[in-house]
Amino acid sequence: MKIKTWLLITFFIVMVLPITGAYSLYVWINAYYHEKSFEEYFEKLTELNEIKSVIGNPEIYKRNADLKEVNTYTNDQLAITLYSKTGIVLYSSNPLTTRFASKEQVFKNLYELKQKYNAFMYKEPVYQNGELLGIYEIQLVRTDWKQGVENRSWLVMVGAILLFLLIYMAVILLLNRKLNRPLQELMRQMRAFAKGEHVESNLVARKDEIGELAQTFLAMQEEIETARAHLKAEQKQKELMIASISHDLKTPLTAIQAYAESLQSKVLSEEQQDEYRQIILTKSETMKQMLEDLLMYTLLQSTSYNLDLVAVDGAEFFEMALSDYEQLSKDHGFMLEVTCDIEGIYAVHPKQLQRVIDNLMSNAWRYGAVGTTIGLAAVRAGKCPIWCFDFVSPALKQQYGMYIIVQNSGQGVKKEEIEKLFEPMYQADTARTKAGERGTGLGLNIAKQIIEKHGGTVELVSKEGYGTAVLCWLPPYKGEIS
Repeated sequence: MKIKTWLLITFFIVMVLPITGAYSLYVWINAYYHEKSFEEYFEKLTELNEIKSVIGNPEIYKRNADLKEVNTYTNDQLAITLYSKTGIVLYSSNPLTTRFASKEQVFKNLYELKQKYNAFMYKEPVYQNGELLGIYEIQLVRTDWKQGVENRSWLVMVGAILLFLLIYMAVILLLNRKLNRPLQELMRQMRAFAKGEHVESNLVARKDEIGELAQTFLAMQEEIETARAHLKAEQKQKELMIASISHDLKTPLTAIQAYAESLQSKVLSEEQQDEYRQIILTKSETMKQMLEDLLMYTLLQSTSYNLDLVAVDGAEFFEMALSDYEQLSKDHGFMLEVTCDIEGIYAVHPKQLQRVIDNLMSNAWRYGAVGTTIGLAAVRAGKCPIWCFDFVSPALKQQYGMYIIVQNSGQGVKKEEIEKLFEPMYQADTARTKAGERGTGLGLNIAKQIIEKHGGTVELVSKEGYGTAVLCWLPPYKGEIS
């Protein structure tokens, strides 16, 4: 049951029970009152009839009448007052009675046994030969009835207090069981989780808001633990990256230092000096590329870093972007085949998209078999260059937008390694690279992140013994740039 529903029902019960209890006590007292009044009425009526024969005697209303017999009937339970026909009190056993009463007061409620809270009152006129002599008033005190009512009133008060305390204790126990204990347990679990402990909560079995809160807490715990594990993995990855790049920087730095020291000697020929200078430049460029890759990877990891895309003509931009790789390919010992078949407008970041093509071409030169042909293409979706491997065409699944394709021939990549290649710092076996060259291991990951920030996707397909192709898909320009 939901806590809201439970509280409403409990509130209703707490409101109804005291009213019901009070009403029950009222009914009990009222029943006693009526029952006792009925019995007492006839009892007092019998007593009254015994006295009426004495105080109804006309002689006692005359001047200097003997009232001794009347006195014998008076006591603390019965009071008699005799009035003259003009309202003068002739006799009263009640010391509080005044000596005179108005006719209206005297003649009120005659012949009626008037029932009051603490006494019965009865008045009756006395006649002699048709002449009014006086009026007598009898007051019968209701001591037993009054005492009984007072006793029951105390019982009602005590019963009401006990009922209130019972309801109060019951509500406290129920609230403690329904709310306090579960909430304390949930707080204990939260404190345990805050200290780094994994919490298994049995509160999720509850079908109320606390159960929902416990489920939310466990879901939050799972998300936080996942985030912690992710951060831990990232931290470990960063530490590994820093250690790896620091190690990789030592190699060209050591070479630069060695060749620079050699250039200081006077025994080198001009040809050797030129060669050493070229090696120093090459190693410096390698170090520069490593540091640029590290900086770019760090920027792309930041959630606040966004690429500022611009709308370009696809044919013009990609024709320019794919140029200037032919001579570089020849220098690395490859032939290059370029295909550019693009139409329409695309939103790109020119510099970063050029970096993607550079990274992919660098991998093609590093891992391709020297003397083979490298394929470089920018084509509309649905088109496939004729030089692509037969396993490339089925991977071009998009029917809109365009693909950037970089393909090289070589040993290919094992299926279990394909996804790992996009992980930072992961590098293929250097035995398959050209002269065992090593990079930072960030190139494919950087390319993937840049393409994804363009709203596209990257996929690598390979077949062992044939070669590898990287397929970058970009969506067409939709008329707005985020």
